[in-house]
Amino acid sequence: MDEGGSRQDGERLRGALVVVLAVTSGATDALGFLALGNAFTSVMTGNMVLFGVATAHGQGSQMLLTAVAIGAFVTGAATGARLAGTAAPGDSVWPRPVTLALAVELVILSAVSVAWWGFAAEPPPGAYLPMLAAAAAALGVQSSAIQRFGVPGLSTTYLTGTLTTVVARLAHGHGVRAVRHSVLVLLGLVVGAAATATVLATAPLLAPVLLLGSVGSVLGVVLLRRELMHGPAAAATDER
Repeated sequence: MDEGGSRQDGERLRGALVVVLAVTSGATDALGFLALGNAFTSVMTGNMVLFGVATAHGQGSQMLLTAVAIGAFVTGAATGARLAGTAAPGDSVWPRPVTLALAVELVILSAVSVAWWGFAAEPPPGAYLPMLAAAAAALGVQSSAIQRFGVPGLSTTYLTGTLTTVVARLAHGHGVRAVRHSVLVLLGLVVGAAATATVLATAPLLAPVLLLGSVGSVLGVVLLRRELMHGPAAAATDER
């Protein structure tokens, strides 16, 4: 296969993996909102609104929870930016630092999952703050990792912008094909949230499985297809 065709295959695979990471965002947000004190792990604008409402009603505990979630996400995003770096000319389809950042995200989500299972899927209110903070930090890492691709508008957490882009392109006469991937990312978010909400209502012990499975599967595919994602030169280096 020529280099151009290989890169196109890599970009298609990358697009599919980004949709899977959007599922992670939806699943983690649902877990935070439904089971860890009614705050989000990736929707920081939503948390800012919740913080403002809590402030107006004098709800100190909710103010603290949303403020910590925002702070943890910012910390995670800063960490992810340091790990993943910034887009540069000559980048492969899936730069290695992105894999490292997602591995860190998986470790953090694993810690959240262990705590969830340790509390038998019923964490006490005292555990909300550290568990929510860890989950928000993990999504912050993921958010910055996706920015390394250098694709304008590509995100798995800031999806209000994605929705706006879809609407604007359709309004300007672009066909559905032009917004297909953005729509899939949005659907991934909804599917992740719906799946987690269903599991919380029916088999809460399994709630972390979608978080770990989605990020873990992305890392697994990247490692298995490293020549396609990282480029032939990187694969040759691995073999040495």
